[in-house]
Amino acid sequence: MAWITIIAAVFGVFFMLLASIGILRMPDVYLRSQTSTLAPTFGKIGVLLALAAHFEGADVTAKACLVILFLFITAPIAAHLILRAAYHDRAPLADITVRDDYKSQN
Repeated sequence: MAWITIIAAVFGVFFMLLASIGILRMPDVYLRSQTSTLAPTFGKIGVLLALAAHFEGADVTAKACLVILFLFITAPIAAHLILRAAYHDRAPLADITVRDDYKSQN
């Protein structure tokens, strides 16, 4: 079980590192949202799986699975609401943005 714990923890830390690099490299709030939502979610899942493998208890595993389910449900919704608020607050688009599809709908 120690190897499963190590592999899951490394998986989680790797995705957290990718998210950190992505947040620093992306030019605007809209592009940063991808790296601040998807990669940290996978990183947290890796850490939670490492936690469940390390402690090996049914209660810890059940709690970890519930937290993973909660993350999959809430992370996309939170990112959508944050981006919608940023758009309505007129956060500037990056210079590399070609078009604004949402603007044509309003």
